[in-house]
Amino acid sequence: MLDIKNIRKTFNPNTVNEKIALNGIDLHLDDGDFVTIIGGNGAGKSTMLNAIAGVWPVDSGSIIIDGTDITHLPEHKRAALLGRVFQDPMTGTAATMQIEENLALAARRGEKRTLRIGITNEERNVYREKLATLGLGLEDRMTAKVGLLSGGQRQALTLLMATLKKPKLLMLDEHTAALDPHTAAKVLSLSEQIVTENKIMTLMVTHNMRDAIRYGNRLIMMNEGRIILDISGEEKKNLTIEILMDAFAKASGETFANDRILLTQ
Repeated sequence: MLDIKNIRKTFNPNTVNEKIALNGIDLHLDDGDFVTIIGGNGAGKSTMLNAIAGVWPVDSGSIIIDGTDITHLPEHKRAALLGRVFQDPMTGTAATMQIEENLALAARRGEKRTLRIGITNEERNVYREKLATLGLGLEDRMTAKVGLLSGGQRQALTLLMATLKKPKLLMLDEHTAALDPHTAAKVLSLSEQIVTENKIMTLMVTHNMRDAIRYGNRLIMMNEGRIILDISGEEKKNLTIEILMDAFAKASGETFANDRILLTQ
């Protein structure tokens, strides 16, 4: 379903600020895979997601989703295939629009724009049912402006919007990092529920080792633009933070010393 083949990306090449961000990434995901991604700052985690999304072109390699080569497609033409939730709860929604209007925009993602305006009663019923599954009472506030919602409520709404039209690939880019621990746990639980029930192929970047180990059926660790660990099956089920850190040291030849990740053990 997803094939990333030898993608490379260097920023500011041939200058003193040259940075090799992706150094020959190879990755294959099957339909329904839920993969967590962990690594230190500058490891290439978000850069890889940006490459898939088409935020900027890769220098070489290919990206194939569901048999379609999207390597050279512009960002807007990939929109119908992808869903994405960012770290900032304010990024994925329009604050001045109502909850139901935000959902309507998400429901029409990738479709041709027409002169039709308004939201039908049938659409409202669908949105109300979907919102009810979040357990946040938003189904009773569908005409409220999104800017009035808390960060956790907005992130849960963004998650619902990203999966309203089942994407081929869902990308969660540290989507709970800006939330308090209780709210983050709620959003992660909702993420797992939505991904599992809809069997959505998912990449979830996190800086939290416990979350990387707990969620998904597979874990990859990145370092200096490469994937250095790929753990799944029984090995992932038996994984601990200590085992993960030891595996990193063996694979990279260095001690894992990223403060942000170590502080969230």
